[in-house]
Amino acid sequence: MLARLVLGTSCRAVLGSVEPALGGLKSRWGSSQHFCSTLSKDVTYRELKNLLNSKDIMLIDVRNTWEILEHGKIPGSVNIPLDEVGEALQMNPREFKEKYGEEKPSKSDRLVFSCLAGVRSKKAMDTAISLGFNSAQHYIGGWTEWVTYEISEKKQS
Repeated sequence: MLARLVLGTSCRAVLGSVEPALGGLKSRWGSSQHFCSTLSKDVTYRELKNLLNSKDIMLIDVRNTWEILEHGKIPGSVNIPLDEVGEALQMNPREFKEKYGEEKPSKSDRLVFSCLAGVRSKKAMDTAISLGFNSAQHYIGGWTEWVTYEISEKKQS
């Protein structure tokens, strides 16, 4: 609770000084506090494993298709390259299903984005949030971390 309070206070302090430069961002997002809460939407390896086991999320891998073919993907993930994320999340459900082979998520569904190492997934998460997918998160460790943990777990078994 204290860490959240400190983070919230420092975020508001920082944003308070830059809000005029951000134009309509504050009014679009509702408040500085909501904007700050998006800064802590990282998912860890263990959290992602639990979410995948519960089938409570849609995991979207935003790497290019060739990267997935060459390196592999997290089981259960759907490939939507980063440059398609905004358009994909605005498609009608039929088009989404035809193109990606999955049901289109609703704005209340829990989305987790992944990539190679967390940079593109953060951009995808920001895009999703700007489109109203407020439960969007990203797996900061990406494929690189996933493979490392999976190999380690298999060795221990």
